[in-house]
Amino acid sequence: MIEHLKTAKPQQERAADDQKVREIVQGTLQSIEERGDAAVRELSEKFDNFSPASFRLSESEIEALMSKVSARDMEDIKFAQEQVRKFAQAQRDSMADIEVESLPGVILGHKNIPVQSVGCYIPGGKFPMVASAHMSVATASVAGVPRIVACTPPFKGEPNPAVIAAMHLGGAHEIYVLGGIQAVGAMAIGTETIDPVHMLVGPGNAFVAEAKRQLFGRVGIDLFAGPTETMVIADETVDAEMCATDLLGQAEHGYNSPAVLVTNSKKLAQDTLAEIDRLLEILPTADTARASWQDYGEVIVCDTYDEMLDVANDIASEHVQVMTGRDDWFLENMHSYGALFLGPRTNVANGDKVIGTNHTLPTKKAGRYTGGLWVGKFLKTHSYQRITTDEAAAEIGASCSRLCMLEGFVGHAEQANLRVRRYGRVNVPYGEAAQ
Repeated sequence: MIEHLKTAKPQQERAADDQKVREIVQGTLQSIEERGDAAVRELSEKFDNFSPASFRLSESEIEALMSKVSARDMEDIKFAQEQVRKFAQAQRDSMADIEVESLPGVILGHKNIPVQSVGCYIPGGKFPMVASAHMSVATASVAGVPRIVACTPPFKGEPNPAVIAAMHLGGAHEIYVLGGIQAVGAMAIGTETIDPVHMLVGPGNAFVAEAKRQLFGRVGIDLFAGPTETMVIADETVDAEMCATDLLGQAEHGYNSPAVLVTNSKKLAQDTLAEIDRLLEILPTADTARASWQDYGEVIVCDTYDEMLDVANDIASEHVQVMTGRDDWFLENMHSYGALFLGPRTNVANGDKVIGTNHTLPTKKAGRYTGGLWVGKFLKTHSYQRITTDEAAAEIGASCSRLCMLEGFVGHAEQANLRVRRYGRVNVPYGEAAQ
């Protein structure tokens, strides 16, 4: 039996919030489409109180900002990027171009080609998301993307030096101090001063996520993303302090960040609820975390591990922290999630900031059909074909001709018949299938 000790805000209320966001984003993108740079500047003035002579940073401005980053912070940024690059390169090395001879004289293959231009959004209005630059910019760089554009909002009225340093070190070719819908819209639609990109990546608030959704098709995107989500799957092998800390550690992202505890221990569930109340009295970001926990926090008590697994796969949370006596069993059987964090020594913050895996992950149950951002998202796999012998051209052509006529495509069949006549030296009457 599954018991809910705490439930979240009803889905109907969440849907109403989403509708408001959709309408605002639609109007804003239309304004950028029609008015270009003027609209972008107005939006930046309105939402960020920021209107520099140029939103794009020059090389000298980048160098000046990087000089403000302490040696220790710069060392940590470089360390984190090294971990991200190592894992991204290992992933890239696993993706081989292939070429096979499927029949004598028939060559089939594919090539992995980088997307030619990518726009990376790095959030930073509320918290300067240094790590997001590693995840998008550095990973795109490993993939070999020839034009990487990076946007981040001003932080407290000016570019954040650490974020700019991470963008630059990650390999960004163009850096703009722009936030929100105006940044995403400018990169995708293009303006008088910003050439449009082919793909958008990176996390953001509800407005950024909705802008990416509405722009999908015009450009590619990494994934449909909503507010940060976290789930803790735990049993009596861990204590309430660890569960509560890991839940609130993600709830501080925003006012609508779901945090869910799934456990087979009612005592652990009750203790965790009490521990969350205690921590919210001392956590510096408690105002945000408390709002998220109140409206989007859940505590679910199950009888069995199988029930815990079913609940977890159904919710398909972005981050899934597994701390049980059966961690490997969950690794083997979980199929819908963003990323797994296995064992009490591991935590979601590691994945967010430094360990090397990518932190741009699917939310809102998208883990059922996609994984997160990785080096492969920046690569397009394109196939090619080549026929090298007359015999193969005639054999493939005859079969193709008959299949085309089966579907009624006479013009298609004639493409094949021409090869049969020319390379097989067989006379096929025009408009008939090869025999």
